[in-house]
Amino acid sequence: MPLSKTHTDREYENQLTTLRERLLLMTGRVEEMIADSVRALVRRDEQLARETIEKDHHVNRDEMECDQMCLTLLARRQPMGSDLRFITLALKMVTDLERIGDLAVNICERVIDLMAFLQLKPYQDIPLMADRVQKMLREASDAFVNGNESLAEQVIAQDDEVDRLYDQVFSEILEIMRNEPATLEPAIHVQSVIKYLERIADHATNLAEEVIYMLRGRDVRHAGKLN
Repeated sequence: MPLSKTHTDREYENQLTTLRERLLLMTGRVEEMIADSVRALVRRDEQLARETIEKDHHVNRDEMECDQMCLTLLARRQPMGSDLRFITLALKMVTDLERIGDLAVNICERVIDLMAFLQLKPYQDIPLMADRVQKMLREASDAFVNGNESLAEQVIAQDDEVDRLYDQVFSEILEIMRNEPATLEPAIHVQSVIKYLERIADHATNLAEEVIYMLRGRDVRHAGKLN
């Protein structure tokens, strides 16, 4: 009956909306972990680092719950077209978000290791890099959930700025290591931190590329540029 079909369609749309909301919630949680991990680095706050590590189990739970929602939609609704692309790519998105959470944990572990050493230098460039990375992640998630191709393209373009900051900070730390060999171990820990941030930016870029695929039905990964 038409009434039943309308109800089913509304229920299906509600389920898709719920999935979008859960993806945004998971993104917000991961973004907070990135911010707290770098805040712990700058403040030399071991307690905050440990508290941030503990938050990772919430991200793992989000991943499992979102995966289940996606699989249920695929099995029960048998979506097609743009809905099918959205749901299957949502499965990839939660994987990227979970890995980003792991990278925030890795940063916190390096922060704890650094407690045994004097601070190498003021960390003004690393928080700037973290801000850029968080912005990329937030905008990639928004682009994915709202189907915003223009925003996805902006995210992809921002990766060059993160790479530039990475190269700059890496060179500065390398110079410290050359001039002060005793700083080798803490310098390696700091280099690991910026590498983790650079990898987070790569995951955000992956998400943005998936948005382009979802909307265009065309894979732009490894293309070198958007056409």
